[in-house]
Amino acid sequence: MDFIHYLQALEIILANAQSFGKEIIDLDDSLNRVIGENVFADRDYPPFNRSAMDGIAIDSKDVENNITQFTIIQTIYAGEACDLILKPGQCFKIMTGAAVPLCADAVIRVEDIELNQNTASILVNDVKKFQNIATQGQDIKNGELAIPIGTKIKPTVIGLLASLGKSKVQINKMPTVAIITTGGEVKPIDETVCDVQIRNSNLHVIKSLLKQNNIEPLYCQHIIDNEKLLEAGIKNYLDVDILILCGGVSAGDADFVPSVLSSLGVQKLFHKVAIKPGKPIWCGKKPKGAMVFALPGNPFSCLVTFTIFIQAFIHKAVGLPQNVHKILPLNNQRSQKTKFDEFFPVIINYENQTLNSVAINGSGDIRLGLQANGLALHPAAKGDLDMGEILGYWDM
Repeated sequence: MDFIHYLQALEIILANAQSFGKEIIDLDDSLNRVIGENVFADRDYPPFNRSAMDGIAIDSKDVENNITQFTIIQTIYAGEACDLILKPGQCFKIMTGAAVPLCADAVIRVEDIELNQNTASILVNDVKKFQNIATQGQDIKNGELAIPIGTKIKPTVIGLLASLGKSKVQINKMPTVAIITTGGEVKPIDETVCDVQIRNSNLHVIKSLLKQNNIEPLYCQHIIDNEKLLEAGIKNYLDVDILILCGGVSAGDADFVPSVLSSLGVQKLFHKVAIKPGKPIWCGKKPKGAMVFALPGNPFSCLVTFTIFIQAFIHKAVGLPQNVHKILPLNNQRSQKTKFDEFFPVIINYENQTLNSVAINGSGDIRLGLQANGLALHPAAKGDLDMGEILGYWDM
């Protein structure tokens, strides 16, 4: 069977990515989600001329008229309004964050004045209009676009939303996801295993990868390699947004997943990609139903195919930026192992700006490149790699 290039597979996947809709959630639950609407300022920010310093508020024309000593007629604290009018030679004592009355247009910081009971003398000569004052509407004006649709919500965005009074926020909805792992040799991690059985690590890897993307799967099920049981199980989950299967997707006698998916009306988009690990990956779509990803069962294959393909699909659908590959030099030599594009675990050294290979014994290695924080691409056309070779990599 022919293999397609991973970029072709990725193009097919992204072409099928569509919004999962929108929902309204509490602001405190919105971190790392994506804004689903344009958010406009509900008033000017600051909503008043705000003092940026503790000090005195004066009319700057007094200084132009050589007045340097002022009588304090009122102290203004943050949250208090003052409707008094200044006469020549008068000032307000004012605190940081307080509203500066319109009759005052400069704040002299406390370090630049000498206080004596109810008088204040200025110790500086250079006084500019609106110094130490954040003027009304300086940050955002009433009705102005404050946060555009599609913005990823970071702590700074949460702070702005809170300032705008948004206790609820409309965000792009995350997908509903079901996970099916397969294999008669695979057992739950808390059950006793015999010498020829393994624990279901892939289920927990996939769940953790989804959690990194703010997704909790709705359903998780394990099904042995039995065609009828697989058919009965899979058809229960074809109305979710994404169905992820793991195992049973290659060319063995017990690899029933592709044929079962076809019999259930899932249209194949591609099967087998020219990559190592992960080449047996199958992808399809149920019309008006789930996007289906059937991943190989080896642990590292599962990790790679989710990172390169499923995460890209999710990010495109919800409006998150793609985890596009960057480039850095490799800090060691590496031998080519196959005729395919090879993904391998690396430690991204941000200080030295290099990539360091992490030892791994093939796609079945349960260590999954334990210390790695990235995946690097060894292109098929490059042959063996020398130290210093510039490679693409993905954060992981």
